[in-house]
Amino acid sequence: MEKFIFPSLSPHKKKQKVTEPLKSFGNYEIKFKDIVIFIMERKMGSSRRMFLTELARKKGFQVESVLSDSVNHIVAENNSCAEVLEWIHKQNLRNNPKMEVLDITWFTESMGAGKPVEIEKRHRLMVRLNCNIPRSNSSNTPPESSSVVAISPYACQRRTSLNNYNKLFTDAFEVLAENYEMNENKGPYLGFMRAASMIKSLPYAISSMKDLEGLPCLGDQTKAVIEQCCQDTEKSTIKSCINFARSQSIILFTSVFGVGQKTAEKWFRKGLRTFEEVQVHKETKLTKMQIAGFLYYEDLSSFVTKPEADAIGQIIEDTVRLFMPDALVTLTGGFRREKKIGHDVDFLITTPVPGNENGLLEKVIDVLHQQGILLYCDVVESTFDKSRLPSRKVDALDHFQKCFAILKLLKQKVITSNCEEAEEPSNTSTKEWKAIRVDLVITPFDQYAFALLGWTGSRQFERDLRRFATHERKMMLDNHALFDKNK
Repeated sequence: MEKFIFPSLSPHKKKQKVTEPLKSFGNYEIKFKDIVIFIMERKMGSSRRMFLTELARKKGFQVESVLSDSVNHIVAENNSCAEVLEWIHKQNLRNNPKMEVLDITWFTESMGAGKPVEIEKRHRLMVRLNCNIPRSNSSNTPPESSSVVAISPYACQRRTSLNNYNKLFTDAFEVLAENYEMNENKGPYLGFMRAASMIKSLPYAISSMKDLEGLPCLGDQTKAVIEQCCQDTEKSTIKSCINFARSQSIILFTSVFGVGQKTAEKWFRKGLRTFEEVQVHKETKLTKMQIAGFLYYEDLSSFVTKPEADAIGQIIEDTVRLFMPDALVTLTGGFRREKKIGHDVDFLITTPVPGNENGLLEKVIDVLHQQGILLYCDVVESTFDKSRLPSRKVDALDHFQKCFAILKLLKQKVITSNCEEAEEPSNTSTKEWKAIRVDLVITPFDQYAFALLGWTGSRQFERDLRRFATHERKMMLDNHALFDKNK
């Protein structure tokens, strides 16, 4: 399978069917000049489209036979939101903030009334979203200024603000998803994660089931939870969802650095419920990573702030450039997505000259150790094998050389900008340093762009991006390259 090099090659595109201009059998007076309609032929057929066009023109509506920038009402029949979105993206139209994309029901009701009826939410195939919501806006209602944007079923095609107007719902979905993941029930897990991701992108608070009309990624289970929560004024349904988990002990165990799902299950089956029971249990053998996880648990379980991440970044960058002055050291993960807090700090390291990255990680680790700030490190060597790529798994791990480390950050090195208010870390210890989880990833320069995309996240965004590449573009994307499936 050949590597796809963007943009010199592109996938073969199916020839688009050209919509023929419709002939009108009479000259009719235009009564409603502010409304310009275009009727989609897709899934309707040319005969029905011609009939509806002539009917509308007789009643004084202006109907364009060819889609143009003057159109402000697009009418579709038997098309989903995603299908209309894909079709619109293929048209060379200017951005029209007044564009309405409507179901055929609005058209037929308007024909029956002999005039344009008021557009209701049930008529819209596209949900009205505000593309410029200010960060300081804490309102739970959509701002008045809005434009028509489709809600795509793919997270990689949705604009998601850091403001989450439906945190109660998304928190409940994420806890339910985590529970299904623990039970290795992949279907409901993915369903709740996709629903949570989609609802996070909404610029308004959900108050009733009507607010869900036209939204993708909502299955029967997710809708049932939302319906119960909407009917429950005290939100006890949401609280019960958030408290719902297989075992609080398993959640507690997996919060320790180095403890995965299987290890937590194993300890639970042995009757262990607390950290103290795990540490005194004679048959429990802890790995070096788990020992470090328990030793620095108080620090590692607290949030890392953006100023702390920047301070760690300066240390890593200074150390790397002792050996490679032209090296690129990039902060990734949630902090690259402009989050203010996180659980760890991830860095991608590469060099413009191919091969110069070899041996760099070992040199960096040696210097950090000599400086006395390396509390723990675990190096995973590269397993990259070009002949075995790409991976067909959406959640497949990459094959880069990595270091999972814990660094000692002196609190005096953390400088908070006057123009940025940082949250105080939950650790109130009097010691002068804090242990912070740091991941260092070494990548060849020709794979750097793909690695940067993959390590930026979020997890659902990356999963949907790869699904989109596979299902919509017939390609395969991973952290190493983009592949054309036809080669």
